[in-house]
Parts: sequence; structure tokens; C-alpha cells
Amino acid sequence: MASAADSLASGLNLSKFAQATDLKKRLWFTIGALIVFRLLSYVPLPGVDPTALGILGDKTTGGVLDFFNNFSGGSLKRMSLIALGVMPYITASIVVQLATSLSPALAAIKKEGESGRKRLNQYTRYGTVALTAIQGYFIAVGLESFGATQGIQAVVEPGMMFRAGAVISLIGGTMFLMWLGEQITSRGIGNGVSLIIMAGIVANMPTNIYNLVNGSRTGSMDSFQLIGIIVAVVGIVLLICFMERAQRRILIQYPKRQTARGVQSDRSHLPLKLNTAGVIPPIFASSLLLMPLTITQFAGNKTAGDSWWGDVIITLNQYLQHGSPLYMTLYGAGIIFFAFFYTAVVFNPEETADNLKRYGGFIPGIRPGKNTEIYFDYVLTRITVIGAAYLAFICLVPEYLVSALKIPFYLGGTSLLIVVNVTMDTVTQIQSHLLAHQYGDLIKKAKLKGGRLR
Repeated sequence: MASAADSLASGLNLSKFAQATDLKKRLWFTIGALIVFRLLSYVPLPGVDPTALGILGDKTTGGVLDFFNNFSGGSLKRMSLIALGVMPYITASIVVQLATSLSPALAAIKKEGESGRKRLNQYTRYGTVALTAIQGYFIAVGLESFGATQGIQAVVEPGMMFRAGAVISLIGGTMFLMWLGEQITSRGIGNGVSLIIMAGIVANMPTNIYNLVNGSRTGSMDSFQLIGIIVAVVGIVLLICFMERAQRRILIQYPKRQTARGVQSDRSHLPLKLNTAGVIPPIFASSLLLMPLTITQFAGNKTAGDSWWGDVIITLNQYLQHGSPLYMTLYGAGIIFFAFFYTAVVFNPEETADNLKRYGGFIPGIRPGKNTEIYFDYVLTRITVIGAAYLAFICLVPEYLVSALKIPFYLGGTSLLIVVNVTMDTVTQIQSHLLAHQYGDLIKKAKLKGGRLR
């Protein structure tokens, strides 16, 4: 039997959407912020020749650069102000969360509530600045050397002034994107950082689709391959939708209490998502691999043959190319590790068991306290194994097929996972706002009727 909330949600329609003025304002703010993000991706770094950079980008297509460029919405290839995107912020946030779970001092700050959360966010911002400065410097140096080895002067005046200007500009761009993401989260719809990443991926979809259709038309790709790709994409999207909605519901029972209908016991369910970590594991694993590879790919051509270090860089680039066995192994291991790590950060069995015990709740057949904590840990470990295997399958199998078949299609499983997951979360938030608006209308009508009866 459907609940009252489900019945109310089934009555949502476009007319209710037109009446929700607050929701429309949030949607317009989100769209405007994403437009600003896309405009910034076309603003080049100071001291960079956009024409020469375009020629250099055409000569270096393929491999890890194109894959990371797909995440940044073309910003890396154009060397724009936001070439690094929000990856430094994501990396810094994961490092802070890892430090929080390992350091008692940071764990105490986390327990302080809103003030503790603000302090941890400030540490994350400091870490973002430091990571962006380091990565930006190596990219600026690599851009100078890589352009020189290709016979193209992509940098107008190489030197320390260019490097300093590039680092400052990249820090400003990344910090602005971080601020923009926070504004979208608070004043718009959905998670701001995730929407920015999704917008970058979606921006390259027309190019990917054109490459597929053009490859089939010119004969470089078989028509059966095109049909197979379309079927595979649809199947992956359906699998992601199913797995992201999958839950393990744990029955929670509360003590019996006297009501007007007699003695009753309250029951509820604690839902545990099969993929508790969401899209964080593939995002962090890819950023952890792609940024060092991008730097080594820039620096490798200059140092090749000059020293043993240059030969080491060339060897690393060969073995860690996108789609290589070593790259796929490290990527899969990173996804599995961060799936377990982020699940442990998001869900604390000890804290959940203590909260249940404090409010009198218990799991039937399990004693409150330590036994409940052990049971939560047992269930969470089992479902995380399934969730991590699902993430690894979604992210690795499409990447391997694209690399093995040499298909010019860079919208792999990781990109599809991010797009579908963020879209589902955003739609869910929109439905929640519509539902709250409809509840508000019902309450107003009830008050009006109550006033007339008096």
C-alpha cells in the first residue's frame, strides 16, 4: 500500500512546478552559474598563445590528456584559467577527511558541530591552494618544455614571470570554481562541485557523438561497432540507475508505548545504499592517476635521453598510458580502496549504534550497543564489497573496450557514472522541493478551512 507521501508525490506535475517560485529561482541560479563556468573555460592563461596551443593540442591528441580533458570540459586542452577544474579541491577534501579519521585532534574538531565543520572546510581550502600551486607550477614548466620539443612556441615569453602568472591564475580559477560550487549547493539545486564536473563532461558529448557518427560514415569504424556502443551505453545507464537505487534496509524497532489504539510498537527501517560512496571513488582515483601522468607527459619529451630520469619518465608514460594493463590495475585498486574508505567516513557504525541505544531503538535479535555496532559493520562490509565491484566494473570494462577497439569515444564508464548519478540526485532534490511546496499549500488550505469553521 502506498504511503501518503508517495500518493502526494505521484500527483506532482508541471502546474505545480510553475507555482514553485523558490524552486524556479534556484534552477535559474544553477543554470547561470554553470554558464559562467563554461565561459571561463575559454579564457586562456596569461602569456599563452591560443593559436599555437590549439596546434599543439592537435599534435598531442590521444591518451591520458584527452581523457582528463573530457573531465575538465576542454579546459585543459585550451589551458584556460580553470584548466585544473575542481580536482585539487576534491583531492584536498579527501585528504582532510582521511586525516580526520586518523587524527584524534581533527576528529574532536569534527564533533564540534557546525563550527567544527567550518574549520575543516577552511583547512580544505588551504589544502586546495597548496595543491593547485604545486600542480600549476609543474604544468607551466611542462607547457614551456613540451611546446619547445614540438617546435611550437605555445608560451609567448617563457620564464619565471610566466610561471608565477600561470600559478596565480590557476589558483584563482580553481578557488573561484570551489566558491561557485558552494554557492550552487546553498542557493541552487544539487551538489555544486558534482554539477560542475558533470557540466564539463556533458560539454564534450556533442564532440564524442560526432566522432562516432563520422567514424561510421568514413568507414574507420564498423556499423556494428556503432550499434554495439549505443546498446552498451544504454545498458550501462540502466545498470547504474538500478544499482544506485539499491538499498539494504535494516529493521529498527522501538519500545512499546500506550496509544489511543492500545499498546503499539514503532518500527522503521535504516536504509543502507549499496553504493554508499557514490561517485567519489572513481573521481578521486582518476584525479590521483591523471594529474601526475599529465605532468610527466609534458615533461617527458624534454628530458628524454638527457638523463636516466628522463628515460624513467618515458617508461612510466608507456606503461601507465590510458587503457594499459598497469593503468587499469592501479585505477581499479584505487576505486576499490576509496569505496571502502569513503564508506567508512560517511557511515560510522559505532555512532549509529550509540544513537539507536540512546533513543531506545534496537535491531530485533541483536543486543543494543557493541553487538549492534558489530552487526552494522558486518552488513556494511558485505554491501560495500558489492558496491566496490560494481564501481570497478562500470569504470574499467568500458575503458578497456574503448582502448582495445581503438574507438574515438572518450565518454567512458566513469563519465557515464558521474552524469547519471548527479542527474538522479538533482532530480530527487527537485522532487523534494516540489513536495515541500505542495505540503505548504495543503497546510495553508487547512488553516483557511479551520478559520472559516470558527
